[in-house]
Amino acid sequence: MRLARLLEQAHLAASGNTDAQVTGFAIDHRKVAPGTVFGAFQGARVDGEDFIAEAVAAGAIAVVTRPEAQVSGAVHIADSLPRRAFARLAAQFFAPFPRHIVAVTGTNGKTSTVEMTRQIWRMAGERAASIGTLGVTTPDESVSTGLTTPDIVTFLANLSGLAREGVTHIAYEASSHGLSQYRNEGVRPQAVAFTNLSRDHLDYHAGMDDYFAAKMRLFDEVAADGGTAVVWCGNEAGDWSARAVEHANNRGLTVMTVGERGETIRLVDREATQLGQQLTIEYAGETRKLSLPLIGAYQAANALTAVGLALASGTEASRVWDAVSRLQPVRGRLERAVITQSGAPIYVDYAHTPDAIEAAIAALRPHVDDRLITVVGAGGDRDHGKRGPMGRVAAEGSDIVIVTDDNPRGEDPATIRAAVMAGAGDGAREIGDRRAAIAAAIAEAGPGDIVLIAGKGHELGQIIGSGESMTVLPFDDVEIARECAAEGVTL
Repeated sequence: MRLARLLEQAHLAASGNTDAQVTGFAIDHRKVAPGTVFGAFQGARVDGEDFIAEAVAAGAIAVVTRPEAQVSGAVHIADSLPRRAFARLAAQFFAPFPRHIVAVTGTNGKTSTVEMTRQIWRMAGERAASIGTLGVTTPDESVSTGLTTPDIVTFLANLSGLAREGVTHIAYEASSHGLSQYRNEGVRPQAVAFTNLSRDHLDYHAGMDDYFAAKMRLFDEVAADGGTAVVWCGNEAGDWSARAVEHANNRGLTVMTVGERGETIRLVDREATQLGQQLTIEYAGETRKLSLPLIGAYQAANALTAVGLALASGTEASRVWDAVSRLQPVRGRLERAVITQSGAPIYVDYAHTPDAIEAAIAALRPHVDDRLITVVGAGGDRDHGKRGPMGRVAAEGSDIVIVTDDNPRGEDPATIRAAVMAGAGDGAREIGDRRAAIAAAIAEAGPGDIVLIAGKGHELGQIIGSGESMTVLPFDDVEIARECAAEGVTL
């Protein structure tokens, strides 16, 4: 497609000869080939404008960047928001996309909600996929991307490729980083969802209001005109859900509220069972009972939010209700890794914020006959302020807490552990080596106990160092738990 046509469709202007044929898009100058449109953006660590000349030398026919940037030898597509302009231009190149697209934002629950939405669609007979922290999950395979929201070129190329494979329904995670960096632009999801908001990523955002504003770009700008907003309104949701509803109303979206305070799908009662929970809900004037084969209040929240998205996308209600009873757990989200020789179940969860740890503990507590043993750590080079609260909520909800390393990255692991220990208090144990910490928790567990290994969830590596010195050591909490349980070590 010619550049002039792409610019016209994206409602953008440019200076120079726009008659050239476009062959691709890139934001990494090393991936530029003849005919490429190059996006040169200022970043926290790297300034793409420094590589404009190299990109042009490699064959870039146009550069999307700030008006102040210097572009020679290629068309200068100048925009004060170059990331957004680049995304909208690239979307015209990669289209068409699957017809039914929904997106989920919030601090916790994004991964589970998009995956449960995909499962509901699949069980309803649709060709469905999801994109997020777990990678690209299609009807046939799962491919890891390594980022909750991939870069805009990868994101749009994935959507286009899935459409060519016959996928008609896609649910994707919309992170605050991705939304603020315009990595979700160019496609208009017909339904969007907000799960919750709690402290996270304040190393990137100026404060909670700034963090929330980034999330709300999904409602304010990205969602399709006349689309639907699904908002979780549980008893624990607080003011953030009400504010999300206000944003949806201001945009003119159809609002579906879900939860104990929900008006569209109201959660009337939730009763723990041996293998999950029974939910009593009210929808469209009728009361019905649903058997959810997953434990925990937050899994009920994720499942019902996914129900809202599936209904908003046009899936028949009877098929949605039937699918709920067959939902499968998501990798690393309250995943039961193993049952020890003593009979203690070991759960692995991605919880890495105070609220997420508190929710995971609350999910397991009704199933604990004796003691809950929690292994917890915090990541390096991330929000320092959440470390103490993570230790505190772990100690408040658990009978035994073992503080260990998560992904130290470029920080001193002992310093990170000290901050978590300060919140956990004198009763917590400190075991820096993560494998040793998991082994100690499992060795401690007896009949009636449950072990929670929090923090890394589905991750398959432990990140040590940063920059050029960064090393990723193979480490899978689930596999390590199974190995330690098989060894049958005792204290």
